[in-house]
Amino acid sequence: MNRLNKKYIEYVSKEAKKDIGVDNVMDVPRILKIKVNSGIGPFMDNREAVESFAEELSNICSQKPYMRKARVSEAGFKIKKGDIVGFSATLRGDRMWAFLDKLINVALPRVRDFRGLEDNSFDENGNYSLGIREHVIFPEVNPNTTKGIRGVQLTIVFNTKDKDKNRKVLQYLGFPFRKDDKE
Repeated sequence: MNRLNKKYIEYVSKEAKKDIGVDNVMDVPRILKIKVNSGIGPFMDNREAVESFAEELSNICSQKPYMRKARVSEAGFKIKKGDIVGFSATLRGDRMWAFLDKLINVALPRVRDFRGLEDNSFDENGNYSLGIREHVIFPEVNPNTTKGIRGVQLTIVFNTKDKDKNRKVLQYLGFPFRKDDKE
């Protein structure tokens, strides 16, 4: 069992249960999956760079991402229908917990001038999204051999729509939310 999953079961669910005021541990919000998305942008004409990025994203996620193809042609961006425009992966179970642990404890502390994550990036369904400007913050990527730096968008999907409860769970898991300087 992953260390962060064990922390969720043994500590977070019990503490969050008291903090958010629910009677049953099963009412505490759970993370269902993490969606990892990235576009390839101007590198789509360079086959070697696309294959290299697919390999790097595969190493980051511990599973092979699937190619996202353009649904419509867009002349302004020189994209034809069916062209590869990005990669996506859906992480569940042990891979999800391992990725989340790596994100919190290894990758985010490597971000230059990091002051914390926004705590208001929840959508109407209670899911938390964050963007990472450089995929080289993950330890699996060697910044000296990468063929271009790309951004990665992450969405953490919860089983509840309550943003405040979901925020509490992320805080207990150790998410480094930004502190207000006004206090």
